[in-house]
Amino acid sequence: MSRKAKASQMDRRDIKRVGPNYGKVFLTFASNSLVRDMTFRLNFILQCLSSIGWTAMNVGFYLILFQYTGSIGEDTGWDQDKFFIFLATTWFINALVQAFFMPNAQEFSEMIRTGGLDFALLNPIDTQFLISFRRIDWSALSNFVAGLLILGYALYSLATRQVDPMIPSAISVMLYLFFILCGVAIMYSLMISLSATSIWLGRNQTLYNFWFYITNFSRYPMEIYDRGWGQSLYGFFTFVIPVLLVVNIPARLLAKPINPHTDYEWMLVGWALIATVLSLVLSRMVFKKALLSYRSASS
Repeated sequence: MSRKAKASQMDRRDIKRVGPNYGKVFLTFASNSLVRDMTFRLNFILQCLSSIGWTAMNVGFYLILFQYTGSIGEDTGWDQDKFFIFLATTWFINALVQAFFMPNAQEFSEMIRTGGLDFALLNPIDTQFLISFRRIDWSALSNFVAGLLILGYALYSLATRQVDPMIPSAISVMLYLFFILCGVAIMYSLMISLSATSIWLGRNQTLYNFWFYITNFSRYPMEIYDRGWGQSLYGFFTFVIPVLLVVNIPARLLAKPINPHTDYEWMLVGWALIATVLSLVLSRMVFKKALLSYRSASS
């Protein structure tokens, strides 16, 4: 029996042993995933170095960019230090999504093809939880550490400025952390919804590509879209598929590119809360609807 099959059997035995305690189940998955990653330490180290290298290249690109401009967008307030807070927020959210959800979303169609979903449905635990957290890619969290370094540098630079220094308040920090979780929830909802379509389509690699394409919009301040024909993108990716809220809201609350915040900004904060709840509810509905259409691999 292959190592992967043994690990899957171990996961199922652990679930039955710990019962429906979701915290213990998650810790079991995390532990088993760490064991798998440490079995191939060199591969783990290379993946971490690859992720950090990609982050370093992005930082280098923006350092070059700020040699030619004082801010990202005219009168937006996103100067170098504040934009680096935005950049760090991007890495935090991407690292969490890629570590906890991406490996499972990528394997979902394979579970359907091989009948692994049959075993998931038979376990005494919520199927969506099991599908979402059964594997964790610990190497992806290297970008989270890189984000901490970028954020620390940006906050130190802001606090020690000669002109208009800024130190975030405790409330800003708490809101920042909360809306990072909201951003992760929105990204997860989009990902699990696309994964669920594997039940109807069999293979949906094109939809995964679609996920990467649309999430690229979340990597930049939303002000750059609010002009000309970009306003249609601004509206669509803010109010229909709200990926522009994912990074922009927490980064704006901490960096305060516009201070004091306008009424429109606070409206966007409220919409981010509503969008998070709606995203989770709709993705749950899509997932359960897809399961109703599932036919066992043995049937």
